[in-house]
Amino acid sequence: MIPTDPAERDAMAGEYVLGTLDAHDAREVERAMVEDPEFRALVEAWEERLAPLTALALPEAPPPGLWERIEAALEGARPPVPAPVAKPSGFWRVWAFGASAVAAGLAAFLVLRPMPAPPLMTVLLTQRDQPAWLVESDGGALRLAALNPQPLPPDRVMQLWALPQGATAPTSLGLIPPQGRLTVTPATIRPEPGMLIEISLEPPGGSPTGRPTGPILFIGRLAPARGA
Repeated sequence: MIPTDPAERDAMAGEYVLGTLDAHDAREVERAMVEDPEFRALVEAWEERLAPLTALALPEAPPPGLWERIEAALEGARPPVPAPVAKPSGFWRVWAFGASAVAAGLAAFLVLRPMPAPPLMTVLLTQRDQPAWLVESDGGALRLAALNPQPLPPDRVMQLWALPQGATAPTSLGLIPPQGRLTVTPATIRPEPGMLIEISLEPPGGSPTGRPTGPILFIGRLAPARGA
């Protein structure tokens, strides 16, 4: 159900645009957009607010043979007629049995192996609810990119932190370079849904205490990307 509290409605609209809602909640939002003009306006405002994210998506060509596979999968497509083959000899029957055993073992491995973690993301906003940073994680690596870089005082740096759920103190992920891009693979923690990502303002060289000492400028929580 769509919440009635204004703050919760705005947050849900933002999560829909970011793609962090599950399929059921996404359908609820889409129905509400038809029936509730005010809620539709919230969604449209978030779409406009996060429009700079589209500039980060690089064009990518589809893999070879994609369209042929799509055409073959369309309803009514006829599978190719196999050519007649001769009855296999005893040697080939033994070879086929061995190949089938290998294929069965490979299938069992593919079924039993753990599924890869879904990609995660969050957008860190300014105090005026403008998108400032994009944070993405896929396969253990965490990538940070500035959406609207702003100059810092010469005697200050920004430091990136992660706070897993249940942790009592954040873990430093390093200083953010002046160009506003950072990729890091944490050694002691793993990105997970619900993890807080923070950016603090620190003296040169970073926090001397291992914890944020300056103000927290930006904060967000990792969530699965839509379609993951």
